[in-house]
Amino acid sequence: MSFPAETSPSETPGVAPSRNILVIDDSALIREAAKIALGAIGGWRISTAIAGEEGIERAVSGQFDAILLDVVMPGMDGIAVAERLHADPATSSLPIILLTAYDRPEDSERFRNVPIIGVIGKPFNISDLGRQVATLMGWLA
Repeated sequence: MSFPAETSPSETPGVAPSRNILVIDDSALIREAAKIALGAIGGWRISTAIAGEEGIERAVSGQFDAILLDVVMPGMDGIAVAERLHADPATSSLPIILLTAYDRPEDSERFRNVPIIGVIGKPFNISDLGRQVATLMGWLA
């Protein structure tokens, strides 16, 4: 099964262009905000999925530079998605950044053994999201 990419042509100075990001989040508002922040402002190609299983399918069938993954979703939560992606040789090297409202110090223990490169708290600032992702990924120019 193939999925169309959602793209935007603009670029932001200091943030790496030509990145392909998968956003997996059940909230339409968060998906749209990420498209604006990373696509329209950041100039990256953004694909989205609304649930864990769909996100895994897209990750396996696509060529992504990173995944932004919600923690709390119906069905399969983000922790289970991250673990499945990490266990699959086709997606095991994909960097995963969690998007979560649960970014308190006590939550960091919960994420300690999850194969992620970082956590971005919700709500996030649309104008800062690209910089936050680029910093975690080491993409800043």
